[in-house]
Amino acid sequence: MLSQIPTQDACLSCGACCAFFRVSFYWAEGEIMPNDVVEELTPVYACMKGTNQKNPRCVMLSGEIGQQVSCSMYEQRSSSCKEVQAGDAQCNKARSAHGLIPLIEIEPVLPSNDEDFDQVC
Repeated sequence: MLSQIPTQDACLSCGACCAFFRVSFYWAEGEIMPNDVVEELTPVYACMKGTNQKNPRCVMLSGEIGQQVSCSMYEQRSSSCKEVQAGDAQCNKARSAHGLIPLIEIEPVLPSNDEDFDQVC
């Protein structure tokens, strides 16, 4: 199976999780967010607008999934956004749903110079 190595900026070219999961959080987290981007779910929970529907996509996500994306409120994003890490199970589930290959850590295989070496005397 093809793979990519997760990097610090892998999310800048992906965005799959922002267009796959409902981004829900404790209502108080939404207090620092603009009112027009938060939707009430219950008296205790809220979510990002656009994510509580059949084909979710956060209203704060701009760009094309799998190409180049950005979050318009990255610094104020919810704890549920912060929990998803590049290459974790949630990330790869969302990537798969968008037809993207998974991000996995690959241990580098360093070539050995000792194999088939003719010693010069």
